[in-house]
Amino acid sequence: MIPFNKPLYTGVEDQFVLASMRSSKISGDGEYSRKCQEWFQIKLGCVKALLTPSCTHALEMAAILIKIQPGDEVIMPSYTFVSTANAFVLRGAKIVFVDVRADTMNINEELIEAAITNKTKAIVPVHYAGVACNMDVIMEVANKYGLYVIEDAAQAMMSTYNGKSLGSIGHFGTYSFHETKNYTSGGEGGLLIINDREFAERAEVIREKGTNRSQFFRGMVDKYSWVDLGSSYLPCDLQAAYLWGQLSIADDVNETRLEAWSKYRRLLQPLADEGYIELPFIPEGCKQNAHMFYFKVKDLVERTNLIEFLVHNGVQAVFHYIPLHSSAAGNIFSRFHGQDISTTIESERVVRLPIWYGITTAEIEKIASVVTGFYK
Repeated sequence: MIPFNKPLYTGVEDQFVLASMRSSKISGDGEYSRKCQEWFQIKLGCVKALLTPSCTHALEMAAILIKIQPGDEVIMPSYTFVSTANAFVLRGAKIVFVDVRADTMNINEELIEAAITNKTKAIVPVHYAGVACNMDVIMEVANKYGLYVIEDAAQAMMSTYNGKSLGSIGHFGTYSFHETKNYTSGGEGGLLIINDREFAERAEVIREKGTNRSQFFRGMVDKYSWVDLGSSYLPCDLQAAYLWGQLSIADDVNETRLEAWSKYRRLLQPLADEGYIELPFIPEGCKQNAHMFYFKVKDLVERTNLIEFLVHNGVQAVFHYIPLHSSAAGNIFSRFHGQDISTTIESERVVRLPIWYGITTAEIEKIASVVTGFYK
């Protein structure tokens, strides 16, 4: 069986993890945490980058930072992972879903403004598959109504929009280092990207259980105490050391994944030309990171049959997501503004093929051959 995913491991990580284990500080904000955060601040040009135990925690921190209150509304797509919504529901917000674009599966930027009410506090665009949402329109709408923008860029590290790194455009951005992502900090992990200087100091406090402990260690105060609400949003330094090894070869990882993505596209193009499948669309100005290779089939029945055929022939393929507005919790904590024209129908057409750093040409050729065999 060719697995759907293999977590990134290069061997470079070993030396840094071992060094961290032998150091005098392996809890949060050790040497490798600082190295990683500095790397991201330089790479993204952001005000501050803070490692977190997961992307979920980074989103929760963003919700706290913008002071989400019960009754506030947050606009986002329904086609996303549950953490995107839960982070704001936990603070009492009502989630307002709008339809996605059929071509990219990203939030339809033209539908956002009509969903805004006097209760709207923020917009959360999700960069699906590492392909950018139309951030120009989204930022224009947000600025017009005085709304915050939190980019859920969990899948989008190394992707850009008109030359700007995803996660660095809105007020905040979030990355995931889960084992299924292009880069991992040992299976879990995340990053909060802060692009507005107003939030930098408070973010450190929230991340340190609501204390000014970070300022104490920098010698800015003579003792630290409880000054705000917060929680323990620090990963251990072993996770950061693992990630640091991968950041040292980040460009190589990105280029290798893009090569694999291009091979898939080339091998499956004949099926698309004959109308059997629909291949991914990358809008002009968007540079993607090959986080996933997906294509669309005719409908849910065909997808079910294709995935069963792939598994029977030794290929683990998957689909996602079931739209959040159709879930039990979605009925309680959210509402869908306007019509669901694309979200459900298009989500039922998506098939994801195996892709990881190091997948071989032979494996890609076999997978493409099995897909072709299903249709031929």
